[in-house]
Amino acid sequence: MEFHFLGTGAGVPAKQRNVSSLAIRFLQNKGEVWLFDCGEATQHQLLRSPLTLTSISTIFITHLHGDHLLGLPGLLSSRSFQGAKTTVTLYGPVGLKEFVDVTLRTTKTQLRYDLIIEELKPGLLFKTKQHDVHVLPLSHPVSSFAIRFTEADQPGRLHAEKLKELGVAPGPLYAQLKLGKSVTLSNGQVIDGTAYMDEPIRGRTIVVAGDTAPVEAMKEFAFQADVLVHEATFASDQQEQAHDFGHSTIADASSLAKSAEVKQLILTHVSSRYAKDETVYYAEVEQCFPGAFVARDMSILKLSKASELIHV
Repeated sequence: MEFHFLGTGAGVPAKQRNVSSLAIRFLQNKGEVWLFDCGEATQHQLLRSPLTLTSISTIFITHLHGDHLLGLPGLLSSRSFQGAKTTVTLYGPVGLKEFVDVTLRTTKTQLRYDLIIEELKPGLLFKTKQHDVHVLPLSHPVSSFAIRFTEADQPGRLHAEKLKELGVAPGPLYAQLKLGKSVTLSNGQVIDGTAYMDEPIRGRTIVVAGDTAPVEAMKEFAFQADVLVHEATFASDQQEQAHDFGHSTIADASSLAKSAEVKQLILTHVSSRYAKDETVYYAEVEQCFPGAFVARDMSILKLSKASELIHV
């Protein structure tokens, strides 16, 4: 899967950092895209990326502040104007449906595709063959949420070379054996698929948090996640201001990642106060969590099956 950072700033746009939006592309599922937040000008950022509006199937709005929301009406409209007809499911806090309905009605915009709007609620949000998706409330002046999705485990590697030694030729039987089933050969021999496969490949877990002050429950929610995308609006010398406004510092996000035993930490939602010089910000990141990645607009990170982040 790929992480496409379309906006990594906080509050107001800056020249180098637009307001919040992250797109995750599932390469194994025909390039399907889930969008997390949609700040102003997100669709403009998409034009600079390899992603398309048509590929977006699911949108999560973590909270209803403008820097995470105001790009949504334009994006939904443009997707329709471009001829997309596949359904989009939109998840967000109470009030999101009213916002979208009023905006589309006021602008007399009729979408050519079905738009399903669902409310974010704590716990299991939905489950598919590919993912389990859970939600956790956060601490912010308005309702804000973290989203966790975990991939289904995949079958391990089938030891084809050992099967060939037994005289089992490649073909339909391999598909059954890879599912862990037993098959009977023409000579009556029964082959147990589980005996010729590696252990299942553990599904990866990704956590994307909306704006928040530190929340104790996040330690369990993000426990051993392969990737945690978390806001770090301020360096730690601004801790009081950060917490007063429902935000986290670099130290807050780093402490969470360590206690939750997160494998990869990505920091985003960087205040425009650092727009002219981010040296101090990056220096603290390196001190608090060496190896953490500070997202920048148009950054693309690819997560390998071995849970390694590669900067594309």
